[in-house]
Amino acid sequence: MAPSTRGGGGEGAHRTRQREEGAFAFVTEMQPATGKWYDRRDSVFIEFCVEDSKDVKVNFENSKLSFSCLGGVDNVKYLNEVDLFDAVDPHVSKHKRTDRSVLCCLRKAEAGKSWPRVTKDKAKLNWLSVDFNNWKDWEDDSDEEASSFDRFSDMMNNMGGGEDDLPDVDGAEDEESADSDDEKMPDLE
Repeated sequence: MAPSTRGGGGEGAHRTRQREEGAFAFVTEMQPATGKWYDRRDSVFIEFCVEDSKDVKVNFENSKLSFSCLGGVDNVKYLNEVDLFDAVDPHVSKHKRTDRSVLCCLRKAEAGKSWPRVTKDKAKLNWLSVDFNNWKDWEDDSDEEASSFDRFSDMMNNMGGGEDDLPDVDGAEDEESADSDDEKMPDLE
């Protein structure tokens, strides 16, 4: 038997058999983490949806992204490898781990070029989908708007959880503020 075989569990799954005292004691399986992606003018974002991730490893290369971690209470092993549609700058690309996911911000080597997909090949990866909640047709945006990469960097630097970090909301503290439609409701009979 070969010590390592590829297959089972869909694209990107790996099986590893470990030998213990001359017999195969157990099989550990690596599976791909569910991911969502969206495109911006200067960056591509990929969010790997893994709760309670540990031992997170993200490797950015010019045309490839590798992600691995342990996740959940069962310490499931996740591994994702993506040959990217176009080149990225691995020295400026970043990732941020939260309790629910790992968000990767891949800085495009050529800003302003739209990516129709994340992958080099047109093959559909069953673990990867478009993040329509964050998708935006950025080609019509003005260049004066702060870049999404800069906003992502600011967000990462400002993540602290203190109440002072919350944005000001006009009128949120004014309990006496009245709108034209704020009339006293009649009592129910």
